[in-house]
This record gives sequence, structure tokens and C-alpha cells, in this order.
Amino acid sequence: MNTKKIYFASDQHLGAPTQELSFPREQKFVQWLDEVKQNAEAIFLLGDLFDFWFEYKTVVPKGFVRVLGKLAEIKDSGIPIYFFVGNHDLWMSDYFEKELNIPVYHDNKDFTFNGKTFLIGHGDGKGPGDMGYKRMKKVFTNPFFKGLFRWLHPDIGVRLAQYLSVKNKLISGADDVHFLGEDNEWLVQYCKRKLETQHYNFFVFGHRHLPMEIQLTEESKYINLGDWIGYFTYGVFDGEQFELKKYE
Repeated sequence: MNTKKIYFASDQHLGAPTQELSFPREQKFVQWLDEVKQNAEAIFLLGDLFDFWFEYKTVVPKGFVRVLGKLAEIKDSGIPIYFFVGNHDLWMSDYFEKELNIPVYHDNKDFTFNGKTFLIGHGDGKGPGDMGYKRMKKVFTNPFFKGLFRWLHPDIGVRLAQYLSVKNKLISGADDVHFLGEDNEWLVQYCKRKLETQHYNFFVFGHRHLPMEIQLTEESKYINLGDWIGYFTYGVFDGEQFELKKYE
């Protein structure tokens, strides 16, 4: 019997609201990684691991040594890790791939495990609505805008971005953490639309900061992983069932 499990976590927002205040959460997340590596077949990180991340050609934001070291250790031990870029770390480039040998995805991706099909992603900008954020994302991912930002000295650029990341509700999504009802949850609508053309057993997303499990059809379920700010929730797939759990 296969005792290996696949683990999913999202929205740690390390560095928010300050490095000092987020440090206990980083320690807790590293502790979780240490525990799940014992029987992990794979680990999926679904974005917003950092509250802000930008890769200059020769510089990355300082800090996060413990979590980066733990990810490197787990990957070096032979356990696959998959990273999906969120809206806070959408400026991630190839640092994870080069330094940690962890693949980085900038959009949803299909996976199949034990005959069960998954659509996995961060979840930002999907489905109807959220027009303000979608417009902003177009600006932020524009190569010209990224080039302009790159010209700022990192001490200025990183400080400015960290300030906006916490203060700008369009970016932080901080007001969004209550259930809007199935008909108003954009990601639920997105999943239902996807099911019209392709079957998936599990849709797994982050971004909403709210743990959710919604049965879409008899064979299909939408899961939102919650966050590591207030909920400390994560997903586990044992080969048959997908379960949301809370890390105490």
C-alpha cells in the first residue's frame, strides 16, 4: 500500500507586514515542511510564498534563508517540488529553477496522480470580475514596466514594493477573506466553466486566503488552500481522497 502523499500549500506571504513579524510564520512553515518531507511524494507551493519578490540580474530580496534552505534540502533529497507564481511573487524569474532546481509555473497546469486529474494554479485573475486586479497585472507583467523598476536601486525598489504590497488592497486582497457564496466566487465559476470542456477530479488553488472545499459535480471538487497567516491550512492527497487540514 502506498503511504506516500502529495502536499499542497499556498499564501504564506513571508515578509508581511515586516520581516520580524513574519519570522514566526516562516519558522512554522519550515517546521511543516520538515514534517511532510517524511512521506511526501511531491510538494506543491501555489504562490505568494513571499509578500514581495523581485529578481534583479544579480540580486534577490534578502531574508527567507530558512525556508529557501529547507526547500533546497527537500529537493536535493529527491522529492519533487512545484512552484506556482502568485500575484505577490509574479516577478519571479529563474532563481528557483537555477538555485533550487524547482520548476516555476506562471499559469495553471494539468497533472494526473493515481488516475485522478488535477488543475493546479495560484488562481489570481481567473474567472469573471476582478477587473481592477487584471488591469494592474497587465501593467506589472509588462516588460517595459519591469525594465523601469529594474533601474531603481534595490534598496529603494524593494522598500517601495514592500510598502505597496501591504498597503494596496488590489495587490494584497486583504479585504477578501469572507465567503461570497458559490455563485459569486470567481474561482468556482472558473472551474465550472472549465468542466464544460474538460473533466478534472480536483481544482486546487490559493489566492483567496480562505479554506474551501466545494463539490462541483459527483466526480469533481474545487479546493482553496487558505493561507499561512490566519488559517495555517494545507492540502493532502493520499492517492484517492483530497483533504484540507490545519497545521497546529
